[in-house]
Amino acid sequence: MHVIAVVALDRVVAFDLATPCEVFGAARLPDGSPAYEVRVCAEADAVATATGNGCFTVQSPWRLDDLTAADTVVVPGHADFLEAPDDHLLDLLLQAAARGARLASICTGAFPLAATGLLDGQRATTHWRWAAELARRHPTVSVDPAVLFVDNGSLLTSAGIAAGLDLCLHLVRRDHGAAVAIETARDLVMPLQRDGGQAQFITNIDPDEAGSLRPTLDWMERNLHRTFALADLAAHAAVSIRTLNRQFRLQTGTTPHQWLQRTRIYAAQRLLETTDLPVERVGERAGFRSPATFRMHFTRQVGTSPRAYRKAFHIVSTPRTGAERAR
Repeated sequence: MHVIAVVALDRVVAFDLATPCEVFGAARLPDGSPAYEVRVCAEADAVATATGNGCFTVQSPWRLDDLTAADTVVVPGHADFLEAPDDHLLDLLLQAAARGARLASICTGAFPLAATGLLDGQRATTHWRWAAELARRHPTVSVDPAVLFVDNGSLLTSAGIAAGLDLCLHLVRRDHGAAVAIETARDLVMPLQRDGGQAQFITNIDPDEAGSLRPTLDWMERNLHRTFALADLAAHAAVSIRTLNRQFRLQTGTTPHQWLQRTRIYAAQRLLETTDLPVERVGERAGFRSPATFRMHFTRQVGTSPRAYRKAFHIVSTPRTGAERAR
């Protein structure tokens, strides 16, 4: 039977830990037998967390060293993911990979997985809020903050929290076919595949978090209607074009052009959420030259159309009384 090892470091995120246990534990083959054996491989006295607070201790007969015997190793997020990962954990993950195991991460579990070097030269994802940091720390990893998960064959990464469900169901489908995956999803009361990606939940990076580029990013954000050349941006930042590109990569995790495109999309999202402007006018206000260009870039980045996004996220204002309207 296919053995799934779920890594439970101290301060593991409770949702991330439970997700593979529930999905793979629920999967049943056509004859009703379990599709997987799930083992939680835990540090001694590990504590699970929710939003950084300890919820419960993790007791398991399986220790971390046992993950090297698994067919698939799942690395959930944990509260201390920004700290240097333990060398012993990295060695165990490398041993598992060398033996032919499939490695997958949920949410910020991508950080220790990337620290092994196994994701170098590969496409990967993590929670959108931490995608730029992952790209900064591991510049040879192609970080895509817009998708729910990335499948590189023996290496998989998923986005924030609930995207772990999408990843695990994807693996069930890959291993045992659509029928088994559909029945598993039905037991979990969730769709086999969600529309769009995590891009529809992203909010823009606050320029205050962008270091020395903050004034330039702020200026760009105030002037989305303009056409920017690299020379214009470099002049505003008082650096060379080469330095500008390097600082953009370090401080935002992307290029000037990509940052500008994303910022225009974020501006459009806010307008779609909070106004009743026609979609074409939204695109114009966000800096796109034509409705067709706006729809193309919006759908590519967000994973759904502007109209579908507005239907899902539009904030309906409370109708005002006659007296309120008269003020």
